[in-house]
Amino acid sequence: MNDGKVAIVTGATAGIGLAVAKRLGKDGFTVIINGINHEEGAEKVAELVAEGITAEYYGFDVTNEEAVTSNITKIGEKYGRIDVLVNNAGGLGGRSRFEDMTTDFFRKVMALNLDSVFFASRAAIPFLKKGDNATIINYTSNAGWNAGGPGAGIYGTSKAAVHTITRALAKDLAEYQIRVNAVSPGTIDTDFHIGIKSTKPEVFKSWANNIMLKRLGQPEDVAGVVSFLASKDASFLTAETIQVGGGQALGI
Repeated sequence: MNDGKVAIVTGATAGIGLAVAKRLGKDGFTVIINGINHEEGAEKVAELVAEGITAEYYGFDVTNEEAVTSNITKIGEKYGRIDVLVNNAGGLGGRSRFEDMTTDFFRKVMALNLDSVFFASRAAIPFLKKGDNATIINYTSNAGWNAGGPGAGIYGTSKAAVHTITRALAKDLAEYQIRVNAVSPGTIDTDFHIGIKSTKPEVFKSWANNIMLKRLGQPEDVAGVVSFLASKDASFLTAETIQVGGGQALGI
């Protein structure tokens, strides 16, 4: 049953974001999903509604400051509050070694993974102050610690920044009892890996060998942890990053 709680999940028309939206919807939140493919957004809202979830779609680019600010403000004003902001949108953005990296590529990846968190969080804060057990949940990555694989250096750099901004926001917002945490997904079986999955399925499958639990993660594995972080069970948890990777971060 919905009691007026509102959760925004950016980049939520597929993969982990959609799984998170479904889980939060089942937890009783009105779920606002974001994306840039409006047709897909409408389809996913219909899918959520069919499962008994109250959901809406807002189409905007999370790297566009004006669009993020105006849309999140509209959402906050419509519902009078925001209880949970999940900054799910992000991505690799491609691969490039630093010697050949264009400034445009550098800025694109940083915008996708870091600017988006800043823009959305800043816009949501006035409405999170009106929320119940209000929280921001960000996404970092193992690459934020190990700097990523070949060509993923700027992705790793951006995710390290997300780790730090998570802790900085937690410090900044503690006086308002707004909690800020992050999840760090390991290798999750989504379209994020569609390239290698479709061209070298045997390599993709072999990645499980480097994970303690000997399997790839599923979007629902991350959604369960996000659900916990958004709940009152996590009301004394802030400035933390939870690894959701089957022990992958420790190596074997």
